[in-house]
Amino acid sequence: MTTPPNHPNPVIALLGRRLRLAVIGGGPGSFIGAMHRQAARLDDRYELVAACLSSDPVKAVAAGEAIGLPGERCYPSAQALMEQEAGRADGAEVVAIMTPNDSHFPYAMQALGLGFDVICDKPMTNTLAEAGLLRQRVADTGLVFCLTHNYSGYPLVRQARAMVAEGLLGAVRLVQVEYVQGGRAKSGPGRTAWKSDPARGGASLVLGDIGTHAHQLLRYITGQEVAQVAAEVGAVVPERAAHDFAGALLRLDNGARGSFWVTQAAAGMENGLRIRVSGALGSLEWAQEHPQSLVFKPLDAPAQLRTPNGPGTLPLAARSSRIAAGHPEGFHEGFANLYTDAAEAIAARRAGQAPDPLALHFPNATDGWMGMRFVDAMLRSSQADGAWTPA
Repeated sequence: MTTPPNHPNPVIALLGRRLRLAVIGGGPGSFIGAMHRQAARLDDRYELVAACLSSDPVKAVAAGEAIGLPGERCYPSAQALMEQEAGRADGAEVVAIMTPNDSHFPYAMQALGLGFDVICDKPMTNTLAEAGLLRQRVADTGLVFCLTHNYSGYPLVRQARAMVAEGLLGAVRLVQVEYVQGGRAKSGPGRTAWKSDPARGGASLVLGDIGTHAHQLLRYITGQEVAQVAAEVGAVVPERAAHDFAGALLRLDNGARGSFWVTQAAAGMENGLRIRVSGALGSLEWAQEHPQSLVFKPLDAPAQLRTPNGPGTLPLAARSSRIAAGHPEGFHEGFANLYTDAAEAIAARRAGQAPDPLALHFPNATDGWMGMRFVDAMLRSSQADGAWTPA
């Protein structure tokens, strides 16, 4: 099959076809599973060819058939999927993992070992040790690993990253980031009880579930690492063992100061991810619940409102927006941007060509490792009554 190199779909231009995708997890009743599958299809970079959609073998096969896959490509276990697809001439090339946290590490390690490029839901692993091993496996194989911190796919988050990188804020001095939800304001385990089990959800429910998002957003926009934390982590809902609150003062590696606050127990709140970055020349403000607006406040000048594809849009943001200025985009599209970027990096690797540099801004295994370093530092600091702790 010959495809013109100027084909509008970069993956088809490089490979002559879409990438073959297999998904593990995200079956009936899963919000995030449907999100992954929709994101993979939005820009037409992938063809879904195989699935294991449940840990229950019977349900896994039935769910795969229900979304239109042939019976022989609906697998009763993740291991069977990877082993059999790796042996097929037309087998999957990319594996997407959207299962409970404790299985991310073994599934990703097996997938990489069998030659699959990997897209994995966050957090990357449950422990820092596992994150280090997985990061090394990615480096050793040379395969693409995309971690779906989807908020870094929003056009105006990418606009903020590009503005900081171009020096429009000057040196970063102050950062405030918060992620405030109310889904666990009531007592009880909630809809996903496994998240409250440290063996499955990790040592800290709130840090693994949403704290890693806030940490990654801070790093993504500022380009800085968190050097030290002075933290408190615990539960504010009476008689709850799992963590539903974490707060910290931060010191960044360039000397900037910051604050970090995440909770899932703020009654009435929905999905309040918010960040403010202040530099020597101005400040930026962005909120996930109003993702179409990025406020830029330059020093000694009127505030400016940046919108997707509006005046002043930089190339990294322009690449991430699909529709005309003034039209809303959001959660689905941010997720899809990560899938699309990863697809172009995977296709370029498989074709032996250099990828478009603008396609390489998706979170990777190093981001996942840094996230687990942050979680580990937060917990150690909290256990030491908030002592400043290296991250």
